[in-house]
Amino acid sequence: MKYEQLAKDIIKNVGGKDNVKSVYHCVTRLRFQLKDESKAQTEVLKNMDGVVTVMQKNGQYQVVIGNEVPDVYQAVVAEGGFESQKQSSENEDEEKKGIFNKFVDIVSNIFIPILPLLMATGIIKGFNSLFVALGWLENTSGTYQLLNVIGDGFFMFLPIFLGYTAMKKFGGTPFLGMAIGAALVHPSLVGIADGETIRTLFSGTFLESSIQISFLGIPVVLMSYTSSVVPIIFATYFASKVENWFKKVIPAVVRSFIVPFLTLLIIVPLTFIIIGPIATWIAQGIGAGVSAVYEFAPLVAGIVIGGFWQVFVIFGVHWGIIPIYYNNLAVQGYDMLIAMTFAASFAQIGAVLGVWIATKNKKLKSLSLPAFISGFFGVTEPAIYGITLPLKRPFIMSCIASGVGGAIIAVTGAALYSAGPLGIFKIPTFIHPEEGINGGFWGMMIAIVVAFVLAFVLTLFFGGVNRKKDEEATVSEETKQEETETEGMKELENEEILSPVNGEVLPLANIPDEVFATEAMGKGIGIKPAEGRMTSPVNGTISTVFNTKHAIGIKSDKGAEILIHIGMDTVQLNGKYFTTHVNPGDKVSVGDLLVEFDIESIEKAGYAIVTPIIVTNSSEYAEIETKTNKNANQGDVLIITKK
Repeated sequence: MKYEQLAKDIIKNVGGKDNVKSVYHCVTRLRFQLKDESKAQTEVLKNMDGVVTVMQKNGQYQVVIGNEVPDVYQAVVAEGGFESQKQSSENEDEEKKGIFNKFVDIVSNIFIPILPLLMATGIIKGFNSLFVALGWLENTSGTYQLLNVIGDGFFMFLPIFLGYTAMKKFGGTPFLGMAIGAALVHPSLVGIADGETIRTLFSGTFLESSIQISFLGIPVVLMSYTSSVVPIIFATYFASKVENWFKKVIPAVVRSFIVPFLTLLIIVPLTFIIIGPIATWIAQGIGAGVSAVYEFAPLVAGIVIGGFWQVFVIFGVHWGIIPIYYNNLAVQGYDMLIAMTFAASFAQIGAVLGVWIATKNKKLKSLSLPAFISGFFGVTEPAIYGITLPLKRPFIMSCIASGVGGAIIAVTGAALYSAGPLGIFKIPTFIHPEEGINGGFWGMMIAIVVAFVLAFVLTLFFGGVNRKKDEEATVSEETKQEETETEGMKELENEEILSPVNGEVLPLANIPDEVFATEAMGKGIGIKPAEGRMTSPVNGTISTVFNTKHAIGIKSDKGAEILIHIGMDTVQLNGKYFTTHVNPGDKVSVGDLLVEFDIESIEKAGYAIVTPIIVTNSSEYAEIETKTNKNANQGDVLIITKK
């Protein structure tokens, strides 16, 4: 019950439960896929207690919560009933995305569900190595072996778990994916080691394998798939296509067992004969490539990867690197790539500590301590989005310090030997399983101390936060936004908002969309355009131009905040049939062309063209009056605001 009201408020301000296609969570964020992101009240969400910030990227609407996100997620799911809704939405057409965004979406959906277990087992394995290194356990003792089984078991049989999550992402039956993963790691095939060695067209020892068995006379290049990542993802992708094809052609009366029967008979042998070897060679090639770059210039690699890691996280680019990390652990038994990023979280909390000491801003001080504690355990989103990034300079200082830490880690040869958690709990995963605490481990320890101290000192003296003045030296972006809104309320004037286009006028209640019809976005009016040219209804400044070009926000010179939303659900067109003529920050006058759109093509695509014109800050006015004429010409008065 603790998060029930927060869940209700979040659902309301993402546009209501009918606007949610799916929702899941990672370490700190609720990740929504919304039908129409323009319906979300982003500024309202940002200013809610319990919400750190809101991010919109890679086709996801991300509400950053912090450490309480699992509990908030459960409350959101219970309040919105999203499990069944997510199931029903899996068959809906996805919004068009770029290739990289699609890749990020696939990777995040496959790996996020298993990250907590990877972290938990990594902690156990790391501490087990630490106990041996300190002489507390012998690596032949039963205690060590049992702890090793607990820590290693999940990673060894990783293809089974990835089979579930990958098959679910690709639209197939998850348990069928698990069956494919189980076949790949079956002990009877894993134990086979002898046979004729072959080489691929790519010469090199890392591309060698052996032919030990044959299937229907076809030689099988048998490899070890325990702990592997790439082969099961490839296999489940093809399995989902085969399964869905069989579902269309197999009679319903026998479909439940014939479809998995035929799918397994085709995909498992095909994986061992073709898919698995090719995917493994690709994985080995990636691992060798990363090692080659690292060995060529470790200092440069450490500075670049360490220094820009936090930027990668902000833009979601890190999800393109995470699979390489797991692949390196599976192929090489260690990873240097993510190891170089380890100092980043310590640099971040060093910067936060600098802000906490330097600032006189009470709100900023109150946010800094919990952000510091959270970052100490590796969860840096509250620090980044709540403190350092809005203040800009502290974030830059943390990136500089992180680059220095990454360079130290790279030069000293520190590496990760198991998949582990974040923050201080990741330290034991740097212990070499055979050598114990070596030079690389001490290099890592030096790196995180240097990154922390350097970020702290740089922020304290060059972070733009003045601790000597009695006044608050700086305020967060959130506080600035509040001040701007307060100032805007004082400047409100009565205003006539004109029709931006010729067309048929509709009361807002007749708009075929609950969010607009119930005035959840604000008061206003609807218009069905007779032509595909939308002009400015006021003198003012463009505040927002949506990436999908279907909606534009304007702040009038007299204080009205206006949203023009062309069509219903036209966000799905991803900008097709729309051409914008303005950018955020542009000054516009009444009649200036904002956007052109192809009415005929939009309607042929199945979308209603009716356009709500909303005063989104309606609550700041005493009255919003709308005209009731059936038709309007461009320039006619549609809405009158009264303060």
